[in-house]
Amino acid sequence: MTTALITGSTSGIGAAFARRLAADGHDLVLVARDTKRLREQATELHDRHGIEAEVLTADLATDEGIGAVEARLTDRKRPVDLLINNAGFGNKGQYLEVPLADELTMLKVHCEAVLRLTSAAVAPMRERGRGGVVNVASVAAFVPRGTYGASKAWVVQFTQGAARDLAGSGVRLMALCPGFVRTEFHERADMGTDNIPKWMWLDADKLVAAALADLARGKSLSIPDPRYKTLMGVVKLAPRGLLGGVTAKTGRKYGPQ
Repeated sequence: MTTALITGSTSGIGAAFARRLAADGHDLVLVARDTKRLREQATELHDRHGIEAEVLTADLATDEGIGAVEARLTDRKRPVDLLINNAGFGNKGQYLEVPLADELTMLKVHCEAVLRLTSAAVAPMRERGRGGVVNVASVAAFVPRGTYGASKAWVVQFTQGAARDLAGSGVRLMALCPGFVRTEFHERADMGTDNIPKWMWLDADKLVAAALADLARGKSLSIPDPRYKTLMGVVKLAPRGLLGGVTAKTGRKYGPQ
């Protein structure tokens, strides 16, 4: 039986990955900051699907937290076959409105943790000749929209570059770029969502199903919905200067309130 490790597993996309992978028979290592929620999640998934669900409490905004997950990923006696780097958050406000410390914390979680955990997971995977990593980014990676978009753009570029370097090794890397998904993300950042059109919302379980199908196909980039694929196609054709102004206005309309 294979084992998957999921960061940010207790809510949103991470929880959807946990449900789907448990239903498919994978043992899990569930990683988040809230031990109580982790234990409740592990018990529920074990009871429902008969899989083993290990709990690992870790704050990926700290070296200690990242190090704890690195240690689990490099444990040769308990190999991890699939890593889902899902942990992340948003900051409310535009550039210079957000404290620099909060911006640096975002880079720690979105970039440093992703780099370190991917590297920790991939080394033993390459030795075994099999394994997979899904790094959760965002469609925000393709538009000029502050530190969040910049950090997610880094995730996409890093993942696709590493995927090319590992071609033929048996290890697959994929950047997942969802649009708006109903999770605790916006609530935690104190962002209003009332003005976001209904058509822009994605179902987390359907998103995960599409993402896993793309990973199985060997894709290094997944935009798991036709609506957002079309939207991103338009974005690629739009002049960069115009796009910057539009995304800034969109961020004020659909982002923090």
